[in-house]
Amino acid sequence: MIPQPHSVVAGEGVVQVTGLPPTCSIDPSLPPEGYTLDLGASDAGIVCVTGGSAAGVFYGTQTLRQLLPPASLRRNRAASEGPWEVPVQRISDAPRFAWRGVMLDVARHFMPLPDVLRFIDLAAFHKLNVLHLHLTDDQGWRLPVDKWPRLTTVSCWRKRTMLGTQAYQKFDGRPHGGFYSAEDLREIVAFAADRHITVVPEVDMPGHMQAAIAAYPELGNGVEVDVLDSWGISKHVLNMSDKVIEFCKDVLDEVCTIFPGKVIGIGGDECPHDEWKASPEVQERMKELGLPDESALHGWFVGQMADHLRVQGRRTYGWDEVLAGGERTPADILIAAWRGPAPTKIAAQRGFEVVACPDIAVYLDYRQSEDKDEPTPVGTVLTVEDVYAFEPVPEGLSEEEGKRIIGAQANVWTEQMESARRVDYMVYPRLCALAEVAWGKPAEASTGLDFGTRLAEHLARLDALGVNFRPLSGPRPWDARPDAPGKPRSKEERLAILEKLVAELK
Repeated sequence: MIPQPHSVVAGEGVVQVTGLPPTCSIDPSLPPEGYTLDLGASDAGIVCVTGGSAAGVFYGTQTLRQLLPPASLRRNRAASEGPWEVPVQRISDAPRFAWRGVMLDVARHFMPLPDVLRFIDLAAFHKLNVLHLHLTDDQGWRLPVDKWPRLTTVSCWRKRTMLGTQAYQKFDGRPHGGFYSAEDLREIVAFAADRHITVVPEVDMPGHMQAAIAAYPELGNGVEVDVLDSWGISKHVLNMSDKVIEFCKDVLDEVCTIFPGKVIGIGGDECPHDEWKASPEVQERMKELGLPDESALHGWFVGQMADHLRVQGRRTYGWDEVLAGGERTPADILIAAWRGPAPTKIAAQRGFEVVACPDIAVYLDYRQSEDKDEPTPVGTVLTVEDVYAFEPVPEGLSEEEGKRIIGAQANVWTEQMESARRVDYMVYPRLCALAEVAWGKPAEASTGLDFGTRLAEHLARLDALGVNFRPLSGPRPWDARPDAPGKPRSKEERLAILEKLVAELK
């Protein structure tokens, strides 16, 4: 089973399971997401899930689904109705972390609604409970905003798409685009909620905004641009005029209307300040606000958005770059610590709650081996074993500081994932490893050996669910993308880059 339950007490004999759902009940004395699964251990022949809440019952049911033969997960009625014999046992379980997430980038490559729902269903099967939905970026905008209609006629598509990394300057010559209606997004929210997953939407600002500036040039810094068709970080960012502040608040208002969850992402990352330095208007704005430099202006902007969301009863979620705002960084902002392991520790020591998602441990766009047939190999090698070895709470924190690490998530950036099939290949089975890390490894898992044995068995379940997972033996010939060449990095190279990137936080 993945995640492996924390307590499994075996009984004698077998019990017949004749269908799902089993008998269910709520016991408020259990942790809210905890459960017990009794397979004939208390009452002969009775299968019962007891949860601390409806979420606990749901997770207990996922454990039961994994105890059944993989064929039971197929849509073939003859194979999926049972009855099945399962060993008598009693399972008691509860998660380690409250935030067990996965970030899905639908901006770089648009993912149709049915594929998003399938992605959610698979995450829920592994007891993840947060979908961080990256809705906007330089290369595409997927969110409707009534007051700004050109976001879904101009910003939502690009003329062509880069094939592989920037080093090769190859393009496919085909337009790419799409967006979700408000009804689509509400369906995503409801579908996820039925599976006890909270959708955390993200609209990245003030950087990663070239798609919006393409539709509304007045939001930028005097340059007319198209939606970006290449990868990387655009230097074209929002200006800091009153109109831009109004735009961003309108967007966040729309987000709050569609998404009921408390946490709202505003990005705040990778915002080059070149245009601000060259803009007389931005420099005058800084002078009016009494701000010493562009970093302080960035921090002021983050504070404006956090204040706006707070009035609506929401909490701001931002990438760890927002910590560079120093004392201007809102005390209640939730930090997504991604630039290696250091920002997790720094944020916790400064009193912020943190979701640990360091790139070198949980970025699932990174290549999975040194094999030349890995599709568009980028980043460092990140194996299943590497993900499983990830510890979200860094060493050197006090007990109180460690409690500020509220969870972990994997990030799925889709520059090199042009289809749901490719997402499957890059995400699974590595997300299985992250799911167990976030739920909590069993006490005996001092190494990944037990997990490896269970994962080999788990692949039959993924196969039954129709997942195009990467075989443990390596890529198949048809997995390669020779038309989209990558640019691998060693871990040493990446660590050196990260050291420079986070120097401003230390």
